[in-house]
Amino acid sequence: MSTPHQLITTPLTEGLLRGALDLERTEHGLLPHRLPARARAQNTDGQLAMAEAQPAGVRLVLRTRATVVELDTLPTKRVYVGAPARPDGVYDLLVDGRPAGSATVSGGNTLTIDMSTGSAEALPGPVGTLRFDGLSEGVKDLEIWLPHNETTELVALRTDAPVEPVPDRGRPVWLHHGSSISHGSDAASPTTTWPALAAAHGGVELINLGFGGSALLDPFTARALRDTPADLISVKLGINLVNTDAMRLRAFTPAVHGFLDTIREGHPTTPLLVVSPLLCPIHEDTPGPSAPDLGALSEGKLSFRATGDPAETAAGKLTLGVIRAELARIVEQRAAEDPHLFHLDGRELYGEADSAELPLPDALHPDAATHRRIGERFAELAFRAGGPLAGTAR
Repeated sequence: MSTPHQLITTPLTEGLLRGALDLERTEHGLLPHRLPARARAQNTDGQLAMAEAQPAGVRLVLRTRATVVELDTLPTKRVYVGAPARPDGVYDLLVDGRPAGSATVSGGNTLTIDMSTGSAEALPGPVGTLRFDGLSEGVKDLEIWLPHNETTELVALRTDAPVEPVPDRGRPVWLHHGSSISHGSDAASPTTTWPALAAAHGGVELINLGFGGSALLDPFTARALRDTPADLISVKLGINLVNTDAMRLRAFTPAVHGFLDTIREGHPTTPLLVVSPLLCPIHEDTPGPSAPDLGALSEGKLSFRATGDPAETAAGKLTLGVIRAELARIVEQRAAEDPHLFHLDGRELYGEADSAELPLPDALHPDAATHRRIGERFAELAFRAGGPLAGTAR
């Protein structure tokens, strides 16, 4: 076996990555994107631009005898003015599908965000190195899951033995779209976001198009779903439409139909599950928009509150209750002609009893324990035999 001073550099290529829809060559290396270039060109929102470049569900997948793996990366770390410092993004290592370690990379760029004004300042920083060593000898499949909440440019890959892509395992590909909860906000690590946990339980290959703050029925997102090969599809809709106060009921209903129509253009008979919002007490009966709780922020805590007026629902403002009822109605209507379309009430994943036991720490996002519960429940409800996403290996 080679010594650590004789590491082999392997070019970072599309064949070694899973979970990304596009790879951008930068001055430093390779930046994974979860929206294709054409979609990014049609987007003007900084929040979505940041979210889709955070590699939730993106992983390096290698077959090798290596006992040492080094990965140079350039992360972009977020700092929120007045809030506690965020921990460095976590990289999870799986060996032959089993957890085998986690690590972080220091340094990198910094994006400082002032939530009270909406301003942001970017500062450049240095490349850092991730290292996993002491791995078992012999041929094995390694997966390095990139931080789900930290933009990560891949700069260089080094190992003490050659690597090659892992052949297709024949597992169904599950394509999922949702909000920051699907993106993995406040999960402990990239393999413990609820979609990653559900995928592991269900034996499927995940492509995660969960975008923090950005599940807004954008047509370019629907086209990305339409054009991405998949065996199983789910879309979790609602919370961002409320907390951004993006539209009224009059616009919501045709927008949902259009979103589903577009997906069906590329996947006419693929099992498609529409998931309504999880329980979120601040928005059950109160419209958006959401806003940072400045009182909590002054105490160093990040929390949110609903600022809408419940009386405005009569004029078409959206609440989670309104959205759940309308999504159920839409799916029931469409399922009469689309036997592969299904609905799941999000409160079956996280409902009132769960909220009492595991309240949302910032009033919007689940913690690590809640991600695990949601992932396990989704797998049981969706991937079980007879479930809406009970796919078979290809």
